[in-house]
Amino acid sequence: MVDRAARPVGLLTLQGDYEKHREAFAALGRTTFDVRRTAELDEVSCLVIPGGESTTLTRLVDRAGMRDPLIAFAAQYPVMGTCAGLIMMATGTVGETASDYGVEPLGVLDCTVQRNGYGRQIDSFTAPVGLAVLDGDPAGFDAVFIRAPRIVSVGEQVEIVAWYGDEAVAVRQGHLLGLTFHPELTADLRVHRAFLQMVAAGD
Repeated sequence: MVDRAARPVGLLTLQGDYEKHREAFAALGRTTFDVRRTAELDEVSCLVIPGGESTTLTRLVDRAGMRDPLIAFAAQYPVMGTCAGLIMMATGTVGETASDYGVEPLGVLDCTVQRNGYGRQIDSFTAPVGLAVLDGDPAGFDAVFIRAPRIVSVGEQVEIVAWYGDEAVAVRQGHLLGLTFHPELTADLRVHRAFLQMVAAGD
């Protein structure tokens, strides 16, 4: 029987910027596998829910009948969500509520987020964030924020693993990792490497 951790990294390829994630994992020597159907979750060691448009992601996940299978997968195996992926993983939203736009999060990561918390597309920016809690490296990580959500609150079991000033921009709950920014849009592979370490640790 194939060791689960040795299986490819799953990329939820229903919508969003998954190709850049594929390139990042390839640079780290890991193959990826496209996940568009429930059965394909059995082929992967972990899953990345990429950035994109959370309204569209919600509709496509539900159309594919993947909501409950994704929730069940996240209960057992590592999942990383970036930007809209974090919104999909979160347990709740505030402010401009996601439900107003047809977004229904999976509710697997105990945090509350504000959709478009840093503004619209025109307000996108790049800024250094501290990742030392995640990977032990004190060097700043140049994070790309595009229509990024804001993390408003986290549950007791959730650890903040990256900061932008005094704001949490990445959180970890056991084998789940959520980021407000796009780590795939930089040549710095530290986030993807740290996620692979989480996958290996959970085997």
